[in-house]
Parts: sequence; C-alpha cells; structure tokens
Amino acid sequence: MTDYPHLLAPLDLGFTQLRNRVLMGSMHTNLEETGDYRRLARFYAERAAAGAGLIVTGGIAPNREGGVFPGAAGLYTAEDVANHRTVTDAVHDAGGKIAMQILHAGRYAYGPDCVAPSAIKSPISPFVPKELDEAGIEKQIADFATTAARAREAGYDGVEVMGSEGYLINEFLVTHTNRRTDRWGGSYENRMRFPLEVMRRVRAAVGDDFIVIYRLSMIDLVPDGSSWDEVVRLAREMEKAGATIINTGIGWHEARIPTIATSVPRAAFAWVTRKLMGEVSVPVITSNRINNPETAERLLAEGYADMVSMARPFLADPEFVKKAAEGRAREIAPCIACNQACLDHTFQGKISSCLVNPRAGYETELDYTPADRRKTVAVVGAGPAGLMAAIVAARRGHHVTLFERDAAIGGQLNMARRIPGKEEFDGLVAWFDVMLERTGVDRRLGVTATVEALSGFDEVIVATGVVPRDPGVPGQDGPNVLSYVDVLAGNRPVGHRVAIIGAGGIGFDVAEFLVDEGRHPALDLEEWLAEWGVVDPEKARGGLDPAGGHPAPPVHDVTLLQRKAEKPGRRLGKTTGWIHRLTLQRKGVRMIGGVNYERIDADGLHVSFGETRDKPTLIPADTVILCAGQISCRTLADQLAAAGIAHHVIGGADVAAELDAKRAIGQGARLAATL
Repeated sequence: MTDYPHLLAPLDLGFTQLRNRVLMGSMHTNLEETGDYRRLARFYAERAAAGAGLIVTGGIAPNREGGVFPGAAGLYTAEDVANHRTVTDAVHDAGGKIAMQILHAGRYAYGPDCVAPSAIKSPISPFVPKELDEAGIEKQIADFATTAARAREAGYDGVEVMGSEGYLINEFLVTHTNRRTDRWGGSYENRMRFPLEVMRRVRAAVGDDFIVIYRLSMIDLVPDGSSWDEVVRLAREMEKAGATIINTGIGWHEARIPTIATSVPRAAFAWVTRKLMGEVSVPVITSNRINNPETAERLLAEGYADMVSMARPFLADPEFVKKAAEGRAREIAPCIACNQACLDHTFQGKISSCLVNPRAGYETELDYTPADRRKTVAVVGAGPAGLMAAIVAARRGHHVTLFERDAAIGGQLNMARRIPGKEEFDGLVAWFDVMLERTGVDRRLGVTATVEALSGFDEVIVATGVVPRDPGVPGQDGPNVLSYVDVLAGNRPVGHRVAIIGAGGIGFDVAEFLVDEGRHPALDLEEWLAEWGVVDPEKARGGLDPAGGHPAPPVHDVTLLQRKAEKPGRRLGKTTGWIHRLTLQRKGVRMIGGVNYERIDADGLHVSFGETRDKPTLIPADTVILCAGQISCRTLADQLAAAGIAHHVIGGADVAAELDAKRAIGQGARLAATL
C-alpha cells in the first residue's frame, strides 16, 4: 500500500504506458552546451533510475535563429543525433522514458538574428527581432518537424513542443506580439494557425506511436494575453492536430508576476489547469511550485490534472519518486524555489545546479562514495555549511560529531525562515534534522566546542558562521537602534517608522519582514493572487486584473538605505531581485543609495550624500536597524591554528559575503566528499 496511489499510478497513452504520473519537467541546465553528453546522460539517467515517469529535456532549438542564445544546443547534424543517442540510451538502460523539448525562443533569443511574427522588441532582450515573411514562417514550421524526426532517430520517446512562456509559438497567439494583417495574424483563427501547423507537421514527421506534448500557455500574465475561450479552443485544436498530452505553461518570461520563486504559494496556478480538465480527452499536466509528493497526490486525487510536472524538485533530489514510493518522503531534499543555483545560473551561462543539492549537474565529478578509511570527524556549527558537511561525511561512513552552541540546528537559516515568502526554509531545516538522524550524526546541541574537546578528532571542520558587521555610526548604541538579529528573533519591539542601514540581501529581508509583519501571503493563495493582481482568465485577458494588484498596507513605514551609489537591490538574485524590489516598492518602501551615515539620535538617522557630504538630511525614524553586512566568526579557527590543530574552515566562517547558503552548502558537501 502506498501513501501516493494517484501519483504512482501508471498512465496509459494507448501506444505506450508511463509508469507513474510524475513528469520531470524541462529545465535548461547548460550541460547541453558543454558538449559532454556523457555528463548530460548521467544527469538524466540518475533521475530515470529513481523512478521519474517521463523526463523532458531542456530546450533544444529547431534552428540557429531559434536558439535562446548564440551557440545554444540544437539537433542539426548526424553527429548531434549520435550525441543525443548517448543520453537516450542511458535513460532507457535505467528504465526510464525521455522526451526532448523543442524550443524556439522567438524574440527572446539573445542575439541579432532573432525572429518573430512582428518586429516588436522584448523588454528582456536588447535585440529587435526580424519580422518573418511567408517563406520564413514556412522554414520555422519545417524546422520544427525536422527536429522532431531527428529526436525520434536519436532514440527519444517523444518531444515537447514549447508553446508557452512567451517564446515564438506563444508570440503568434496574442496581439501583444502579433500585429500581422496577413493569414498569420488578425483573427484568433489566423493567430493560432502557426502553432497548429507546427503540431500537424510534427505529428506527421514522427508517426502515431510517439509522444508529442504541447506546452500550452494557460495564463499569459501579460497585457493583451489570451482569453480563456482562446486557451480552450487552442487546446481542443491541438488535440485534433495530434497532441498526446497537454502540459501547462504559466506566464511569459517578461511578466511582472512571480510564478516559480519561493514567495509563490505551492501549486499556486493548479486551479488554471483544473479549468481545462474535461475540455479535452488527452491527459493534462499541471505545473509550477509543486515540490512534495503530498501536494502532487492531492492535486491528482482532487482532479486538478492527470499528471504532475515537477522540474527543480529533481535538482534538489533525483530520488524524489523512489523515496516517495518507499515511504521515505521525509528524506526528500526539498526544492525551496530560491532560484539561486538553478535559474540564476542558467541565465548567467553557468551550469545549473541546486542550493540544496550541489551534486545536481555535477554527478560525474562530485560523488559521495564510501570512504576508504573511517575517521572521526568533528563539525563545529550547525548552520547550512556545517549541516551539509556532517551529513555527507556521515553518509560516506565517517563517525561525525556535530557541535552547536545553540539549542537547535539551522544557524542563519532560522532567521531566513522568518521572512514572509521564505517559508520553504522550514522544510529545509526539517530535512537537515531528518538526515542527521538517518546518517547517525552525534549531535551536541547547546555545547560550545573548545580546542581541548576537538584535539582528539582525525578531522575538524569549523563552520562557525558570521556575526553582524559594526558599521561604526555615531549614536548606534542608542535605545532606538537594533541589530537585524534582534528584529528577526523578535527580541525587541520595532517602532512604526524604520530606517534600515544596509540594502543588501539582509536589508531587503528585514524590510519585507517589517512591511508584512505577522502576515505570510505565500501561505494564503487568495491573498497572494489579489496582492499581485492575478484573476481568472475568464474575467480578464491574460489573467491580469485591470485594476492591478492590491497589496495589503505596510505594517511599518520603512526607508532602506545603502552607502553604494547605485540602485538598491541591484546585486540581488538575477531572476528574483526584481520581485523583492517590486514587492517593497508596492509597499511604499523608500530606497536610497549613495548616502553617508552621519549619526543616529532620538529623531532618527542623519545622512549626507557624496564625497563632499552635502545635502544633510534627517530620515525620521522611531527605530534604526543595522543590516550592514557580516564578518566571519573565526575565533575558534584562530585558536585551533595557535594550538597547531589542523582544521578546515567553511561557510560564513570562511567568507562572510552576504548570507550565501548556496556557497556554504556547496563548500560543506565538496569538503566532506574528499575526507
């Protein structure tokens, strides 16, 4: 008997059967561009071996102008076909099935050769696309079909035609990007001609016994997006044209609505997919912010979809399905939707990985194989770096003792999890707790490690973290001044008017904590939808409320300041920074850069500007909060060095730049893998 009978039930597609209802959704990892297909094969094969029902690859371009960037992976030659056969053979040998996504970026292609239905520049690209003429349109359609045929030749079990997220096919569908007056534009019948012709040609090219998924944009979240009637009509026509499965796409990349970040409620858009159920007879897949088997099972049991797509959860834990099937769901490493190592890396041209699982994308070089000799290992500090080091070392067979001066594990994660929109960190701390137990780590909580206590271990790992940096502002010892630690721990009351010194990641977190104090919109779907102005696409095109969002009034009046003479928040995450900036702007938070902190007194914070320290200004504040960065806590490391005891220093104790859990966890894992 399984806890997830719907999730683990097979899905019969007629000519083939999927072993369960779990789709590993498409993610572009940039492994595709390394040319190392052995490495890409290992990435997918590990996930196939652990039970994914069907895997969809990252986007593969149908032609060079359709690549997301110049040099993006395509399937153009016999050599490409042979390379992809390495991937499909590995997946099949592992017992899985895999489909290749065909993605034409359209005006999102980051290069001067990009093409689109109309010459309208995207707000996220500097290039104006060339408007396709009749011959150009025919070429794009033919290239989709040719690529699908090559995918079959390469051994794939199917293809996914990427028709959402604002890429080329999606661009033909809406007047937002299609201003044509010929047979490819104007009426909806004309605008959907291109996607339907692509589907018909693809089906003809691959035959009837091949999976063809159509990724349908069910809610565009952009002005002049598709109406719900148009979405339903296209889904029905896609079924007639040969789609085996309809997959859900949510939002265009240029949309100013978050769709997959951690501040988005779990399964926030499953209600959109549910609206399509019964409108077509082929299976329908739901997606976006589904990161645990309980949520996936509920969606299937309650009729939201026939199948569930989870992409990044398979970065966090390739054994997601296997652990769920074996009753070990608590051991599934959680995707916290932070975007830091996956999407941020993708858009920076780096290999996509995972904050929670540094092995993701590095399976051929980072392995947790059993150690040749079992050692005694002391880890000092139960923050993210120390926790990961302890778990990996214990997993490899070492006897690990974890020292933590606080009474609970988590370190800086315990502050992060108090921020509205970062509730997923609760699950990460809980997972660390489970894995310490499963791997047999000896925990010494509430214990301050000393040089004497550490002297007998074979290996000592110092992960003592950070302490707040002293900004040295005159008056900072006054009664109206608090550290971010005091605020997030709830130790001291905060006045209504607040000035925050420091606009890095912590400053933004504290500002979000204060404007929403006691409220957690990510835990209340209706409140979150209203706040961002998302409505039923039956009521408004694209699902955008014409009146805009309706954020709740801020609890505190906040001013966020920084010394750097640049836009505050500029250095936040590449794919999430805009969300944090927009969230605070909508809450009326003032953001000021290029200041000198002159002094703090009972009236608030006094600042000036520039090297000449002109424009002296008072920022009226009942409370001033210090978020001026951190410095490494290296006292123990220095003591060990003085005593001549060899040791390793990781995490914030090594580098204190911001609170970088991605770097800390990666450092801990890589060190422990070498002991």
